[in-house]
Amino acid sequence: MRIEGQKVLVVGTGASGVAAAELLVQKQADIVLYDSNEKLDAEDFRRKHPDLKEVPLILGELSEEQGREFAAAVLSPGVPTDLPMVERLRENGVIILGEIELAYYYGKGRLLAITGTNGKTTTTALTGAILKNYYRDVRIVGNIGIPYTSEAATMTEDTVTVAEISSFQLETIHEFAPEVSAILNITPDHLNRHHTMECYIRTKEDITRNQTGEQTCVLNYEDEALRAFGERCPARVVYFSSKTKLDDGFYLEGEDILCAENGVSSHVINVNELNLLGRHNYENVMAATAMAKAAGVPMEKIVEVLKTFTAVEHRIEYVTEKRGVRFYNDSKGTNPDAAIQAVRAMNRPTLLIGGGYDKESEYDAWIESFDGKVKKLVLIGQTAEKIESCARRHGFVDTVRCETLEEAVNCCYDHAVSGDAVLLSPACASWGMFTNYEERGRIFKEIVRNLKE
Repeated sequence: MRIEGQKVLVVGTGASGVAAAELLVQKQADIVLYDSNEKLDAEDFRRKHPDLKEVPLILGELSEEQGREFAAAVLSPGVPTDLPMVERLRENGVIILGEIELAYYYGKGRLLAITGTNGKTTTTALTGAILKNYYRDVRIVGNIGIPYTSEAATMTEDTVTVAEISSFQLETIHEFAPEVSAILNITPDHLNRHHTMECYIRTKEDITRNQTGEQTCVLNYEDEALRAFGERCPARVVYFSSKTKLDDGFYLEGEDILCAENGVSSHVINVNELNLLGRHNYENVMAATAMAKAAGVPMEKIVEVLKTFTAVEHRIEYVTEKRGVRFYNDSKGTNPDAAIQAVRAMNRPTLLIGGGYDKESEYDAWIESFDGKVKKLVLIGQTAEKIESCARRHGFVDTVRCETLEEAVNCCYDHAVSGDAVLLSPACASWGMFTNYEERGRIFKEIVRNLKE
């Protein structure tokens, strides 16, 4: 694939689209920006992004004639690859690629890439922190909030990049090949985009598509699909497990994380030395440790960071305590499996706030995970009625529906007693009520901090 000398269409004017366009401008590519939102204020956009003021901008519908002008199109992650407009571009011979493929094309140095349904952000942040403790030039990019393309132009051969990669981004790779990859877990999510679990699983596995036997892929041994994939993975596989003792790989035994090589185990860390709560976070720690070790970081440098790393914002993040009630922000719990992990991590009676945008998820396993720990379920958003019906089918009847997040927080606070926890872990996306899960989490924390003692 060659981009130089080609006319390139950048689809989407959000953070990823802007970063991709700015990278292409730096590389003196011939580009056009496109957004289907015909109401976008072009003058305001150019004022906010002066580096793109000379770039042609097409809004609304992209005509068939316009689509034939391009050799390649860079899609933002939020743009489905099966849109009629994208299909027409493909039929016209336009190469469809994504922002991470573009960044990989221009970037330099070494790359570690992490995907999975849950735990990506924590594992990416932790892996990045470990690498920063050993290497001089480390970039932490991708779905974690920093577009990969925004860093690519300044990378050198000495740069080490840690990238959080979503399934949406993996749909449009061509040559993307990390030195070390990880697939943390695969549970149902984004089926409104991928349509079937088989397609979703294949897309996640594609992070290894261009890897070789000299490179490494870290996999969760307890995930049945990933254990099977390990048999055909093109890279060297390193497993981690929270339930099974391994002859090779990382595993949890009691409260200790161990590293096994050729049947000989050595102690890594006791989980009580960590600042992260829950078995799922111990899995994230093992994955990050395995990746860092594969990237050449000595174990003593890894452990230094494991002992000091704290939870990433919006991931079972402790907010404050009022009247003996502890508040936790897990706004990143945007699907049932992630929300299950948050419930399991709670070590006190819990009032749970859930609900939001409907991604066609099923909530049975989430409700079953309450297991006497959740004392009240407070629901908001589009899925409130669906979740409430599911809860009642499973015999959980202490539910309340609220119109706003503030009303939900106040409801929890009114019913909580000293020794309880209030947990925001919605099991749903934030769209419809909030711009994204970060905004939802920030507003939750603001509401909580304003509660009267």
